[in-house]
Amino acid sequence: MLQQITIQTTDAERLKPLIQSAIRFQLEDVEHGIQLTKERLAAFEKKYDISTAEFERRFHPGDLEETLEFIEWEGEIETLQLLEEKKSVIQSAHIR
Repeated sequence: MLQQITIQTTDAERLKPLIQSAIRFQLEDVEHGIQLTKERLAAFEKKYDISTAEFERRFHPGDLEETLEFIEWEGEIETLQLLEEKKSVIQSAHIR
């Protein structure tokens, strides 16, 4: 469902590029966060020689011991999901 946000200003011509720039910067920041998070997930995968998907499948039912590193791995998975959702929201924005 398409929703609209209204911003009132006395100088729309000058504000519009500032908002567009802020959105672009935020998107770049989120994409950088996604890249770093994927690198951390890859490090866990390499260290434990299993994919993140396999880790999730085995960690949630308790097949794996609840170690600090596994809790961190789970946190990185959640972080990636949140960042990807945020990226999707930012990319869906259109300024007219």
